[in-house]
Amino acid sequence: MSILIGRRRILSGASAALCLGALPRCAANFGNSMNLGPRLELSPVDTAANRIVRITVCTRPFRPQGPRLDVEQIAGKTVVHNYGHGGSGWSLSWGSSGIAADKAMATGERDIAVIGCGALGMTSALSLQRAGANVIIYAKDLPPNVRSSFATGLFTPDSRICFEQYATPEFKSLWEGMCRRAYQTYYTLLGLPGNPVEYIDSYNIADDLAGLQPRTHNPNDTRPQFAELQRELTPDLITGGPTYNPGSHPFGNRYVRKSTNLMFNLVEYSQYLLSEFHANGGKIEITEFHSPSDFARLPQGTLINCTGYGARALLGDNSLIPVRGQLARTIPQPEVHYGLSYNFNSFVARRDGFLFQHGGNDEYQGFNDERIEPDRAEAETAVNTIAQLFRGRVGY
Repeated sequence: MSILIGRRRILSGASAALCLGALPRCAANFGNSMNLGPRLELSPVDTAANRIVRITVCTRPFRPQGPRLDVEQIAGKTVVHNYGHGGSGWSLSWGSSGIAADKAMATGERDIAVIGCGALGMTSALSLQRAGANVIIYAKDLPPNVRSSFATGLFTPDSRICFEQYATPEFKSLWEGMCRRAYQTYYTLLGLPGNPVEYIDSYNIADDLAGLQPRTHNPNDTRPQFAELQRELTPDLITGGPTYNPGSHPFGNRYVRKSTNLMFNLVEYSQYLLSEFHANGGKIEITEFHSPSDFARLPQGTLINCTGYGARALLGDNSLIPVRGQLARTIPQPEVHYGLSYNFNSFVARRDGFLFQHGGNDEYQGFNDERIEPDRAEAETAVNTIAQLFRGRVGY
């Protein structure tokens, strides 16, 4: 595994955004700025608020204790749960879905249903097919009209995955296993037509070296802290990047740290997953479930429940807490293929469009907020902050 980046740190210029500075072996470099190699040259981002073509909002399904992966009997069916991954659904999907598929196959059934067609639903279905099952997906909506289609698309496996108090040694071991299993699968998808999965260089920008250091916990903040699990990973799963001094990059008198991360171009990637599912004989039935008793009408005896935040209403799972996330989307530029973060705002150049996000200086931004109405002012703040980084720069 080459790099792991928490989304909340991507959104904070005072954190280890896009640089893994929270990791022990990277932290030692923060006190010594350096220039490695030639001057950093980047094609400028040509964008402004009037180039925003869409604003999307997603609801991340956070569970304080982490993803739900248990098995229970509901309406005469064996139900394997696979939801509640916070901001880490895409990142952990193959690992989490592999666990769910193993549990479903252990029942001895070979005709299995998957409920939901988001990141977890599609990967659960494919994991089952690869294990020899016949699979039908039952879903209300299909991509791109599912919540996970509105994600950033970066590999962020510990983004609001659980509260620190629940990060027991057993959970950390489970989480690392999901990371490894997911990353190994993603690596096999590199180089496919359309680049559904690829690497992207990202640059964390700060006004001083202190801004590149990990955000420290405020002792006066008594709220539960989100677990930061990346530091638990062994060195073979982690790499850092160089730091650039002022004058060696296009961002004036600032400091820049580079990293490389795995990225999902969600339009192409979702189409790849659906195409593979259909090519393997899978079927999809558009339907809606209003209560757990509705599971009884399905012919399959074993189900994998991948309803995400929808499980709160469907199953009455009040442990699920919504975390609102908004993206401003602008027209892409073929020559721009990198990510930036500065002053709590981030930019990702996906091939299906440029994404801008304002993260705020509080990890609790959007917490317990299920509003889906776009906030235009928030979108313009993110776009304008990134656009201004290039204005007035020599050669840009």
